This record gives sequence, structure tokens and C-alpha cells, in this order.
Amino acid sequence: MSGSSSSRFADRATIPAVYLILLVAWEVSVRVFAIPAWILPAPSEIGSTALKWAPELGLNSLVTLRETLVGFLLAIALSLPLAVLIALNATARRLLYPILLGLQSVPKVAVAPLIILWLGLSEWPKIVIVILVCFFPILVNLIAGLEAAPRTMLDLMRSLGASQHMIFRRLRIPVALPHFFTGCKVAVTFAVIGSVIGEFVAAQEGLGYLILISTSQSQTPLAFAAIALLTLLSIALFHGIEWIERRVIDWTP
Repeated sequence: MSGSSSSRFADRATIPAVYLILLVAWEVSVRVFAIPAWILPAPSEIGSTALKWAPELGLNSLVTLRETLVGFLLAIALSLPLAVLIALNATARRLLYPILLGLQSVPKVAVAPLIILWLGLSEWPKIVIVILVCFFPILVNLIAGLEAAPRTMLDLMRSLGASQHMIFRRLRIPVALPHFFTGCKVAVTFAVIGSVIGEFVAAQEGLGYLILISTSQSQTPLAFAAIALLTLLSIALFHGIEWIERRVIDWTP
């Protein structure tokens, strides 16, 4: 028993130890090679800058988080009915899928200035960009899940006189939920990227705006601090989706 406990502890301690070694190597390399802070700041300098700019970083993080969450939730709201329509209707699939694929193929960086031009400098252009970035991964995974219901189960339920509504509720939805959450986990990391793209193009607040301003003024430690916050934000949202998935889907390992 003690041996297995020691092994589990060693496994859990390995990854933090590796991260710590990498940070120490980064710190030592910057100091040994005397790399200027405006090129590559040391982790200690990034940390001190983050503490100094904590109020500004916190306020801008909330702006980016709000844009990300609103766009992500709206992308889910748009993709759910479309996925059901495309998965269950062959005509809708032939009509809508090529259009949606074409929209997904357009680089979001290319259309971001147009969206800013149409909607102005409010938060809505950033939210729309987040929707465009998140929409397709959720849609494709949900369609795949709705179409993944086993044929034998479909035939069995039909032979027992189950209605289409009951088949959809009792079979298709449970089968589709793991696929849906997979799409959400992919999309929520893209959502943060979408927010930053919008803030790069035109914004007056947000972590992307802070990165743009700090790099233009050669305040590289502040830019790294904002990037670290974006990374933590993306990881936290990903694990948040995982937590919801474990609570909702309790019939799979």
C-alpha cells in the first residue's frame, strides 16, 4: 500500500518538477547570456511586473473573459439547432454544410477588420469573432455524435414502436453528449484566441489590447505577463468544461 502511495505521489510531483526546472533554466539562461529584458525577460521579472500591473491585468482579464464566454455560449446556442437539422435532414445537410464549411475556411484574421468596420469599437465585434471561431468545432462534433447512434439500437427502438422524439431523447442525445463536450473543449480554447484577434484589430481594453500596447512600448515583461494570463484563462476554461462533462455524463468511464 505504501509503495503504491509513493508511486502516485512521485507521478503527481513529476510534472510540476519538470515545469520548475524549465523556469529555472529560463531564468539562468537570461542572466548568464545577459539577454535584454525587452527581448526576453526572466520569469522573476515577469512575475514582478505582473504584481506591479496587477489591477490593470485583472481588469483587462475580465474584459477578455467576458468576450470569450459570451461568444462561446452564443456559438453553442447557434450550433445546437443547426446540428440537429443537418444530422436529421439530408436536404438541409446538402444545402447548409457547404456554406458552413466555406465560412469556416475564411481566415478570421482577414474578416476581423470588416467586422470591426460593420459593428464599431464595442465588444460585439470581438464576440462575433469568437462565435465564428467556436461555431464550427461544436457543430461538427455534435453532428458526428447525433449520427453515431448504433444502427441496431435504432432498429430495436423502432421495432418497439418508439417515436422519433423518444429515439432522439433517449438514444441520440446520450450518444451525442460526449462528442458535444469534445467540440466544446476544442472550441473554448479557440474562443480565447478569437477574443485576442478582435482586440488586436481594434480595442481599447482587454489582454490582447494590453499585449499590443506593451509590445509597441517595448514593455516585454508586461506582454509576457498578459500572455501567461491568457494561457491560464484558456486552461481554466478547458478544465471547467471537463468538470461540467463529468457531472453531466455519468454513464461512461
